[in-house]
Amino acid sequence: MKTEHEREQLIKDINVLLNQAYDSTLDDIYALLKRIDNEEEEEDIKAIKEAREDRRINGTVSWDEYKGYEKETA
Repeated sequence: MKTEHEREQLIKDINVLLNQAYDSTLDDIYALLKRIDNEEEEEDIKAIKEAREDRRINGTVSWDEYKGYEKETA
């Protein structure tokens, strides 16, 4: 994971290149970024579904849920 400073510098560098790019290149970049975003969202949804299925099968609970249960029964 990048530091905040590294991230800011990378964004600045990308903006310089974007401002120099042809419109057709910008369209391609936008489409690629949207595809990446959609794939990441699908991966997140898949991971959530897998975690829920694991929980259903194995009866596991998260630490936060356990702590909440302890408070309710105390």
